[in-house]
Amino acid sequence: MKLIVAIIKPFKLDDVREALSAVGVAGITVTDVKGFGRQKGQTEIYRGAEYSAHFVPKSKLEIAVPDALVDPTMEAIRLAANTGKIGDGKIFVLDLEQAMRIRTGETGESAL
Repeated sequence: MKLIVAIIKPFKLDDVREALSAVGVAGITVTDVKGFGRQKGQTEIYRGAEYSAHFVPKSKLEIAVPDALVDPTMEAIRLAANTGKIGDGKIFVLDLEQAMRIRTGETGESAL
């Protein structure tokens, strides 16, 4: 199992959610975050307002998937979140050692 963490532009969230549903992703956790990357003093436009590179609004997605869904999930996020402009985001993949569904006690991939 893997934990996929993606940082994307907030206005692309619905597109990404739909793309993830299409590849069979069952659940996602979304957090509103702020940050900056390689913009190095450049500005970015978000909802008509211009922001400096200091802490641009982003959405952080956390998705637990079985190993077989890692590549389709990454590709779905990449295609749906891409605007071709600076600040489109990043995708990170981490090993997920264990998972448990609290309600039933299921563990491993069946808990996802």
